[in-house]
Amino acid sequence: MSATSHQRRRRIIAAAAGLTTVGALVAAMPAGAHDRGERHGQDHGYGYGRTVDVQLLSFNDLHGNLQPPAGSAGRVTHADEDGTTHTIDAGGVEYLATHLREARKGNRYSITAAAGDMVGASPMLSGLFHDEPTIEALNKLKLDVTSVGNHEFDEGARELARLQNGGCHPVEGCYEKKANGKPKTFRGADFPYLAANVTDEKSGRPLLDPYFVWEKDGVRIGFIGVTLEGTPDIVSAEGIKGLKFGDEIETINKYAKVLERKGVKSIVALLHEGGAPASGSYNYDCDSPGPGDGISGPIVDIAKNVSPQVDALITGHTHQAYACTIPDPSGTPRTVTSAASFGRLYTDTTLTYDRRTGDIVRTSVASANHVVTRDVPKAADMTRLIDRWDALAAPIAGRPVGYISADIENPSGAPERPAGNLIADAQLEGMAPADKGGAQLALMNPGGIRAGLVHQASGSEGDGVVTYGEAFTVQPFTNMVTAVDLTGAQLITALQQQVSGANQAAPKILQVSSGFTYTLDMTKSGADRIVTDSVRLNGEPIDLARTYRVAMNEFLAGGGDGFAVLKEHGNKLVGASDLDMLNAYFAAHSSPDAPLAPPATGRITVVE
Repeated sequence: MSATSHQRRRRIIAAAAGLTTVGALVAAMPAGAHDRGERHGQDHGYGYGRTVDVQLLSFNDLHGNLQPPAGSAGRVTHADEDGTTHTIDAGGVEYLATHLREARKGNRYSITAAAGDMVGASPMLSGLFHDEPTIEALNKLKLDVTSVGNHEFDEGARELARLQNGGCHPVEGCYEKKANGKPKTFRGADFPYLAANVTDEKSGRPLLDPYFVWEKDGVRIGFIGVTLEGTPDIVSAEGIKGLKFGDEIETINKYAKVLERKGVKSIVALLHEGGAPASGSYNYDCDSPGPGDGISGPIVDIAKNVSPQVDALITGHTHQAYACTIPDPSGTPRTVTSAASFGRLYTDTTLTYDRRTGDIVRTSVASANHVVTRDVPKAADMTRLIDRWDALAAPIAGRPVGYISADIENPSGAPERPAGNLIADAQLEGMAPADKGGAQLALMNPGGIRAGLVHQASGSEGDGVVTYGEAFTVQPFTNMVTAVDLTGAQLITALQQQVSGANQAAPKILQVSSGFTYTLDMTKSGADRIVTDSVRLNGEPIDLARTYRVAMNEFLAGGGDGFAVLKEHGNKLVGASDLDMLNAYFAAHSSPDAPLAPPATGRITVVE
């Protein structure tokens, strides 16, 4: 396939009357590859050696972060040789483009791939326009292929189809105009989305292409794309209606055999599921003392059971940084990588390809994560892209909605977060009036808090103003807030489900409103971590038989994030959106002369 064809390939993944499938094998040549002399002797014909090095650049969980992420979300931690650590400001698509383009220089064979969540839960610059700006940026980055992640389904399969194939938003229309004043149609993605384990419930056929084959000068590498099987637990039910999500291991192994039958022996899995390294430093050696010993989580079991036919796994979802080797079923170490999130890192993996066998020489695979530093020149085309969309968003994004006296942080992994307390308080206040739902407490899922609020961002005015755009970045889902009936027993069960069942390995600690308190004993395991007699509302012990009115977003009310008991609610009343409630809270509790202070923590007492 020519470079031009590669730039404009299209996928039909959903039709107005229902879901369809595209299962055809696509081979493509990357645009803009650069020449490089080979490491080994020349052979006849092509003039290339028997083995050639293929550069695989990868990243994951961009989430529409085109501008540099603010605060801690825009930093990575580096482990120093003396045992100390320091942080580095990182991210921003203007810098990511520069780093990727520089990395490709001198590499004749270079592929750029991603492992899902390119869009969804995006800051306002992208989210306001349903992530069209991010797809445009990825086209300019020369992304060759990506798997879907759970957030690609936030707005449903038909919206994912539009992002892939192009066309203006069905409700809001075209956002831009041509020079002649006519609407400018969104062109869609130049790269294929892969979703091998996402199938139509009725037909059983894949929603998207399950695999993609990259080819140049006879070098062929296949990519299989899957998202986590648990996607239905973390996406709204409406977004995945009519879809089934299959087992990651079974699906990858199935399509590895398909690719083998087609003569493709070099295979990479793009998997939107990940793990947790023992250190938060991006350069941590997770192979010390042995392969994969320094990483835990779902990816470990998956990697140990995915067929040895697969030569490397590019992963995501957990927003962690690692470049590990985990033994495959035959005991042979295999590269498994993840580049954190928000475009702060990219992974550079060298795959040594044997022309005679058509396979990767696994003992020669090398991989490392690199920081997307902000000390390089900005890519001019990305600056123009950001400026263009920023101008369209400016009338809305720059409107002040509140004022804060200090950073309101959202520290990843912390049981209790100031930003979570703020959101829970806002939702309780919005649903507390009798005619609004009569809520007595509020619960907020931690994954729905996409950022904190920075009092003084680098280079900004530093006056503590919270703009609509900043609030949107914190709460980008437009989840409607509900008030529901739950018994005290159900409340206790919900707290226990934070640390047991689907959430036992990676607890999801709900953020709670002011007045609701309890103790989390991390010296115990599973549901026993919740000290039940410590759970109180306004100082009074929770009565297991009593009915309480609880505010939460519709995602939680539908049992999202593994909180199955929350689906058993009664007497639901739907209120305003989460973003509207947050902005209303700012309006009621802050002004230029009296900015809002960060909510105090201490609602959850942690015993370690």
